[in-house]
Amino acid sequence: MMEYTGLLGSVVLLIVLALRGVNIILSTLICSLFVILTNDLPLAPSLSEYYVFGPLGAFTFAGKFFLLFAAGSIFGRVMGESHAAASIAMALIRRLGAHRALWITTLACALLTYGGVVVFVVIFAIYPLGLKLLQQANIPKRLFCGALALGAATFTLTTLPGTPSIHNVIASVALGTDLFAGLWIGIAGGLAMFLLGMWYLERERKLALINAEGFVPGPADHISDLDESEYPHWLLAALPLIVVIGIILLPRLVGLSLEITTLQEGSLVRTLLEFANSQPIIWPSLALFTGSSLAALLFPGLRRQTLAVMGQGTQDSVMPLINTAAVIGFGGIVTHTAGFLEFTSAMINADLPPLISAFFSVSLVSAITGSASGGLQIFMQTMAPAYVAMGLDLQELHRITTMASGGLDSLPHSGAVVATLTITGLTHKQAYKDIGVITVVIPVLVTVALIAFLSV
Repeated sequence: MMEYTGLLGSVVLLIVLALRGVNIILSTLICSLFVILTNDLPLAPSLSEYYVFGPLGAFTFAGKFFLLFAAGSIFGRVMGESHAAASIAMALIRRLGAHRALWITTLACALLTYGGVVVFVVIFAIYPLGLKLLQQANIPKRLFCGALALGAATFTLTTLPGTPSIHNVIASVALGTDLFAGLWIGIAGGLAMFLLGMWYLERERKLALINAEGFVPGPADHISDLDESEYPHWLLAALPLIVVIGIILLPRLVGLSLEITTLQEGSLVRTLLEFANSQPIIWPSLALFTGSSLAALLFPGLRRQTLAVMGQGTQDSVMPLINTAAVIGFGGIVTHTAGFLEFTSAMINADLPPLISAFFSVSLVSAITGSASGGLQIFMQTMAPAYVAMGLDLQELHRITTMASGGLDSLPHSGAVVATLTITGLTHKQAYKDIGVITVVIPVLVTVALIAFLSV
């Protein structure tokens, strides 16, 4: 009993501390000690191995994603300081209207993530653009977080069939299905999440207008105050962003048009494509560095201070990386507890319909670890074979469990939530309500509704 109390109590405590604005690194250390004491884990290995260097360790995550965070932050700073992001934003506003800023943000994020761009890259790439959009439309920054979450972390990440996200790949590899498994379930679920999410964001935007709640920049936000005539032309300004997206998507586009094995062994093109496909972190990092370098060449105002701006961007990446890594490290300790192992066994043996049991299993594991991909990976490794043995349709199991992983994973202690708030300079108190509705309430309701329909 103590194991369960310590496990659930630590998660609740971490959420409470996050909502109260306590430093997230300190919070994870306090909660990790609570888990260690209540689950009788060895102190030294838990802190030096599970928390720091284990498969879900803080430094394991930080080491794996350091280049991506640094490259993304540099690109965001370069696009902001060169006024390229402002130029693109103003061009979009002229054509679509400032009041559609949330639609622009959501659809831009959705296109990027469905194209295979990592969520963290999307945040860094879209943020400087979003700042100018919000300023012009006088929309609160908290709704930008909601639009970012809707486009990058809901329907394109776990729901739409064919998405190249790690979540879809994990399920595909484990179950032997393809990325389009559960086609109609994914289409219906993705459409419902998008429409409900946009309805909520637009409702909040109109309420903010009535309540005179507008855009307030954070202390670290760099928004161009130049006259629009001094901005680079929007086509030129968009070139670095187009290059970044093009380089990231190139291997996937080439793979759709031809088989890599048809290329000559050892040829430059084949070697490059094989490298790109085998490096989901290094390749987009190189794309971001390339885009930053191109911006330095294109924009004279940036050229004279390139290294200083890039250095500031590198510094900007430190806190989002460390904060996110600390939350991941907490999850690394949690997965070693007896309570966690007993929980996984109890869910498999629960007297529930198999599809509902699978939904709860993935949801709760993702909630405890604060990670959709981590929760889904643990489920597929430890619990999925039992559900397959129950005779569940693999197509349905693939899509429902993938969708379920993207619900309770986004509680306040989620690494992605912490990274988003750190990058945007907002607190849980300011922005989590909107993120929670978009990434927790709506996905869970949609997934439960689909399970009910399938059961009928």
